[in-house]
Order: sequence, then structure tokens, then C-alpha cells
Amino acid sequence: MDTLTSSERSLRMARVRSKDTKPEMLVRRLVHGLGYRYRLHDKRLPGTPDMVFTGRKKVIFVHGCFWHRHAECPLARLPKSRLDFWLPKLEGNRERDLRQLEALRAKGWEPMIIWECEVKDLDSLIQKLHGFLAEGNAE
Repeated sequence: MDTLTSSERSLRMARVRSKDTKPEMLVRRLVHGLGYRYRLHDKRLPGTPDMVFTGRKKVIFVHGCFWHRHAECPLARLPKSRLDFWLPKLEGNRERDLRQLEALRAKGWEPMIIWECEVKDLDSLIQKLHGFLAEGNAE
């Protein structure tokens, strides 16, 4: 049973952002601090990546663990109610993400996913970002 009324639940769900989330903003600040420049949310690419490094043909997605079904992550737990709604919804998100990653690769782009739970370890995240962006051609 949901502890919120229908209107309260609607208001709460309306506040869930798809762009400029706290994890995304943190990753953007880190990438900028490392000296890399990027474009935001290029709608011409499959999945509208959060950060696009055109000269490198690389993109970064910052995914929420719950919404994108991060495997074996405690933040990706299922809700306790309305599983008939949530299971297909969340599985559909995961399948769509996989299709979009394949479409990007088919176009010659190299994608990377940063998970919401990864932003807690800044040192590891910085190393991961720098390793991904430093390899290959310069922009």
C-alpha cells in the first residue's frame, strides 16, 4: 500500500529530474576541472547523452541506479507496491538503455556510464573519468 495519496505521489514523481541531477552536475564539475570540454544532451545521438565529447567520439551517461537498474546495487531495489507497474517500467528502461548503447557503438561512439552510487568515491571517479577521456585522440 502506498503511504502517499495519489496527488502527493504525482507531485513527488513530477520532481524527479531527467537532466541536471545532482550526480550529473557533480560529474560535469569534475570533468570540467580535469580540463575537458563537452556539449550537453545532444539530441542527435541515440539516448541523448549527458555529456558529448565530439572530437573524441565519446559520450558519458550519468544514470540513477533505481531508474536504470544498476545490477546488484542497493539503490536499485524494487518498490514494495505496484510491482505490476514498476517491473515492466524499469525493465523497459534497462532494455532501452542497452539498445541506445548499441546504436551509439554502431555509429562509432564510445559510451561510458557513471552510476549514481559511483559519485560517492570521488578519487575513484576522477581516475575513471580521466582514464576514459585521456585515451584516444585529443579534442
